Formats: sequence, C-alpha cells, structure tokens
Amino acid sequence: MQIVLVDPSRAVQRIMTQLIEPGQHRVFAFNRSHDALDFVAANRDVRAFITSGEIDGISGVELCAEARRAAGPHRPLYIILMSSLDDPRLLVKALDNGADDFIRKPPIAEELQARLRLADRVTSMQRELVRHATTDFLTGLLNRRAFFDTAKETCKRAEGGKPVSVIIFDIDHFKHVNDTYGHNVGDVVLATVAAQARTVGGTAVRLGGEEFGILLERDLVDAIGLAEDLRRSVRALSFAEHGSFAISCSLGVAEWKEGDTVDRLLRRADMALYQAKTSGRDRVVAADSFLVTKDHEDWQGAARKGGRLG
Repeated sequence: MQIVLVDPSRAVQRIMTQLIEPGQHRVFAFNRSHDALDFVAANRDVRAFITSGEIDGISGVELCAEARRAAGPHRPLYIILMSSLDDPRLLVKALDNGADDFIRKPPIAEELQARLRLADRVTSMQRELVRHATTDFLTGLLNRRAFFDTAKETCKRAEGGKPVSVIIFDIDHFKHVNDTYGHNVGDVVLATVAAQARTVGGTAVRLGGEEFGILLERDLVDAIGLAEDLRRSVRALSFAEHGSFAISCSLGVAEWKEGDTVDRLLRRADMALYQAKTSGRDRVVAADSFLVTKDHEDWQGAARKGGRLG
C-alpha cells in the first residue's frame, strides 16, 4: 500500500518510515503540506495519509480536510491524524474534518501496523464498491453517470484553453446481430468493441445499448484521425458464429467550443453520429460539417435520453 506521511521533522519521518515499511508498505514522506497534497492529487495509488498535528502553518485537522478534498469523492483514502496531545476534542474535530483514525505520537509499532492493516482492508473494499458503482459490468468501461462526472472535470480544463474533443459511436445494425446470432453473441460483440475503444486512449464509456463515447484531450483533427482508426479496427473484426460475420460502426466527433457545456458538446457529437448513420453508416462525421435539419432536432440518441436508428 502506498502511504503519504506528513511531518515537519525529518527525524520523525525516518522513524515512522522504519515502523511502517516492515508491513510491505511504501512511504512517501513530506515536510510541507502543499507538496503532500499535490502528490495525493496526482497519484491515485496512494491509499493512506498520515499527518501530524501542525504542518507549516496549517493544523493537522485542516490538513485532513484538504487531503479528503484532494482525493475527491470517488477515491478511497484512509486518513490518520497523529498527535502527542491526548485531547478528545481534537479527535472529534479530526473525524468531523475527514479523518478516519487517530493515533498517539509516537505510535506503538504493533498498533500502527494493525491500523494500517485496517486501512488496507477498508480502502480495498471501498475500491471495489467504487468500481461496481462506476463501471459497466459487461464492457468494463465507465458507466454513463461516472462518465459525466469525469467529463465535467475535463471540460473545466477546456475552459482554460486545453483542447478537448468527444467521439460518440455505435454499432451499425446491432439489432440484426442480436436477432440473428442471439444476445450472448451480441454481448461478445459489445465487449470486443469496448476493448477497441480503450485502445484510442482518453476516457471511454458505454452510454447505453450499443452506443459508446470517448472523451479526449485532443483537438478536432486528432480526434477525427483517431475515430477513423477506430472505425477501421472495428471493421476488421471477425466473429465466428455459424460461419463468420463482420460489423461496422458510425462515429460522430465534436470539439469543445468557447461557451460550451458538457451537454452541448455531446449533443453536437450526437448530431454528427446521426448524420453518419443516415448518410450510409460505417463512416466518421465531424460536427458542424453539415447543415442542421429538423431531423437532427427530433432524433434522441443515447447521448441524450435514448432511441435508435441501428
């Protein structure tokens, strides 16, 4: 387990590291709070955070709250406040501000190791719960809700000038696959296409049914190129069932524009997908490269509520 340790004393850091490492843990020690918080935010494998009562002007209680914010709402992080003060009020404040545990300083080695074993069990269970809550069980991609949470964070970076694009695509005539070969084969097709979507990079999602999305921190030109690569890779797939059959997909691509929201970005990609479907399928269409018609307005793709062309 990766553990962040925050204490202003290098001697304490050294002693604590010696107490922790026999439990097969890896310790990252810091004497400045903002360095520790930056490390937590950037490294999702950190599962435990141990802080002393006072660090460079910020109290340990405040640092517990900041560490909880740095980890975010969907990431397990077991936070332990370590203090030489035997003050019940400090314990209550720490727990109310995001801490999971409290230990006296200096800790007894056996007690510290037991608390870290608890941290390992708790965060492992939390990780599994988060995985079930945020991923699609069939494809292993993000589910719709988790994707929209991720998209909001990515689009905040777009507001700062970073290029962001989205690809929305679905499998052509997927109902025919289910009707002809059965839903078990259909599930194999969905899982295989999802695996192809992962190779594109970015954040991939199963939006619903046979429709998928990929959020990319790339500009429109790059996103179109990646969409074309994905279209060709799906076209090259072959499924052996009563002989063999191939599939194709249609893709819509849109790039973030100033003033966009997540919904607007996805809507434009969804309209481009509609255009790809109605203009022959098995192709990539970029948003804003066609005349918007009433048909686009009436269509409700999976990125917006449901409904299908197939």
